[in-house]
Amino acid sequence: MNLSQFLLILGARKKLVFFTLLLTVLAALTVSLLLPKSYKATSTLLLNYKGVDPLTGVTMPGQLLPGYMATQIDIASSKKVALQVVDQLKLASSPAVVAQFNSATEGRGSVRDWLADLLLRKLEIVPARESSVVDISFKGSDPQFVAAVANAFAEEYQKVSIQLKVEPMKKASVYFDEQTKALRDNVEKAQSRLSKYQQEHGIVSVDNRLDVESNRLNDLSAQLVGAQGQLMEAQSRQRMAQGSSGESPDVASNALIQNLKVGLGNAEAKLSEIAQRLDRNHPQYQSAKAEVDKMRRDLDEQIRVASRSVGNNAQIFQQREASVRAALLEQKNKVLELNRTRDEMGVLAKDVESAQRAFDSASQRFSQTKIEGQSEQSDIAVLNPAVAPIEPDGPKVVRNVLLSLFLGVFLGVGLAFMVELLNRRVRSENDLREALQIPVFGVVDWAPKRHGNARLNALLPRRLRLN
Repeated sequence: MNLSQFLLILGARKKLVFFTLLLTVLAALTVSLLLPKSYKATSTLLLNYKGVDPLTGVTMPGQLLPGYMATQIDIASSKKVALQVVDQLKLASSPAVVAQFNSATEGRGSVRDWLADLLLRKLEIVPARESSVVDISFKGSDPQFVAAVANAFAEEYQKVSIQLKVEPMKKASVYFDEQTKALRDNVEKAQSRLSKYQQEHGIVSVDNRLDVESNRLNDLSAQLVGAQGQLMEAQSRQRMAQGSSGESPDVASNALIQNLKVGLGNAEAKLSEIAQRLDRNHPQYQSAKAEVDKMRRDLDEQIRVASRSVGNNAQIFQQREASVRAALLEQKNKVLELNRTRDEMGVLAKDVESAQRAFDSASQRFSQTKIEGQSEQSDIAVLNPAVAPIEPDGPKVVRNVLLSLFLGVFLGVGLAFMVELLNRRVRSENDLREALQIPVFGVVDWAPKRHGNARLNALLPRRLRLN
């Protein structure tokens, strides 16, 4: 079907379309005038768009998510809020409402649930575009009642929002309270183990004691090096004194030996002089020789004594070196023991520190959750409370009439096509061609002319068009 056929059908059925449109408009106008008036009250709420908790000042990422506004709308239109509105307005206690409930449901179910469902059907929640403002609207026949219900929904929505935020905090505070007690016990046990270990090992300050013992170990190390040097020098002097005592500087520097050498030299000189004058058997020669022999024996004895003194000095240095070495070894073991003690004490101290840190963190979190659990602050504020409307919101006669115009035209056109399909007629040459499946050779226009003989004009064709 082309456009010309469509227009021909509408032209042929224009009366049907007109009457259908007229009936539709009259019906819509009649219904709009007969319907009872309805009123609409709106309460405007402002949600905290900054996403900052008013109590702690912490940014709440949940309010920054795209689904936050949709979630809040679902909460405001939830049955929990509706039930609290029923309780606040005491609707379930009205005898008329109870009678209406028994008549509608035959006593099945609960009056509160039935009223909540009725309120939700007439509730409308619309968020503003690109802002955090939400309109809570309620429709009804009583202006005062719709305003009270809209304000009640806004108020109960605030309470439910606070309750949903506070209840998890209360449960969390109970959990953190239990954890804080357990962590406090862990801190006390770790501190007790550390104190017991310090008492058993007599530790007051392990760091200061370790510094003292380390300094002592360094001093002993220096003393050992010095003792080893003195021992090596003493052993060298001992070997020299035992090998060639006359060349030993320790023996040569002995004052008594030097005096004996001087005396021996004088005695030998005297003996040499007497030997030039007297015979060996002379008493003076014998006396001088005896004196030389005695002084030589004394010199040898003193040299041996000096050599033994050098050897004794070397033994003394050796004993000192051995004692210093033993003291150094003992001090080293003591320092190692202190290091081990410090490591063990460090582990215990770290256990105490870790337990204390966990306790402090849990205690801080417990304090915060406890405060948040007791908070009644809400991030939702009433921007404009609902007031009783003066003008009715419906029925809207003009809108209904305009809608009925479109609906009447649509129904008229549809009815015209339905009637045309039930009683199909040839209205153009295309209809004839499609119906008979034969070519059309000509079209005769039988419309009469407006002048001359009317009867003759009616019998004659006005125009003949050949294909």
